[in-house]
Amino acid sequence: MKQYTNSGNKDTRSGFGAGLLEAGQKNPEIVALTADLAGSLKMDAFAEAFPERFIQCGIAEANMIGAAAGLAISGKIPFAGSFAEFVTGRVYDQIRQEVAYGHANVKVCASHAGITLGEDGATHQTMEDIALMRALPGMVVINPCDYNQTKAATIAAAEYEGPVYLRFGRPGVPNFTPADQKFEIGKAVMLNEGTDVTLFATGHLVWEALQACQLLENEGISAEVINIATIKPLDEEAVVASVRKTGAAVCAEEHNITGGLGELVSGTLARRHPAPVEFVCGGDKFGQSGTPSELMKAYGLDAEHIAEAAKLAISRK
Repeated sequence: MKQYTNSGNKDTRSGFGAGLLEAGQKNPEIVALTADLAGSLKMDAFAEAFPERFIQCGIAEANMIGAAAGLAISGKIPFAGSFAEFVTGRVYDQIRQEVAYGHANVKVCASHAGITLGEDGATHQTMEDIALMRALPGMVVINPCDYNQTKAATIAAAEYEGPVYLRFGRPGVPNFTPADQKFEIGKAVMLNEGTDVTLFATGHLVWEALQACQLLENEGISAEVINIATIKPLDEEAVVASVRKTGAAVCAEEHNITGGLGELVSGTLARRHPAPVEFVCGGDKFGQSGTPSELMKAYGLDAEHIAEAAKLAISRK
């Protein structure tokens, strides 16, 4: 299999902060808003560089989204950020009515997503956010895998005209994608070619899928690994082309079983090329308190579970 080098564990929220600053340096119309979490979302550098373009909204997420929508109508490009739970579930009505319905050019920025938020527990974690955002007509949903890809995705979101949901996280994860990459919204990225099974992964599970690919190769199984960083719009052509070749698939994601990548890929294949698909996900459960590594292991979100799911998918061909 193709080898990837981890240049060092880095949190994806820092990739967002770096991308926001770079995008802001290029385009004076970009503004940033946060709900009392500038440090947590790594917006500090942008706020220091452009204090007149930074708005601290306090713990008032609904008001933040309304302000962002108004700024978008006036021609600005607002990036509105908070924890994923608070910037989706708490303000869903505002996002639906004020952003998505009017196709406002607002970037909804969600840090501390999934269970890897860790010790703060279920009230602050969200495993339902992708499902919520996917359901909104016209909303782009992006879930990058590492620091470099998050930075590139943030810059791409700034250049895209329309609402975007950008998901990232707190823990340090392997940083292995190219530093000079250009992020293409709606395009999957082939990380390893294979013939026996396709591993579709998103976010923090992409690195785990690569490790699962190595485990499978050790057993003589050839796995194709595809990074689905843009969940909506899904790169259906890449999905179908890969499964036509391999005949089976696994979908790996740090999200509940309902409304996530697995259901999206399965629905696409049901319409266009039926094939066995196994899910590696959070099931139908809320999060709980624990370290990120403890929780990922407890929920089965690791390379070993992906490899076992791949063998099960192959057996169902």
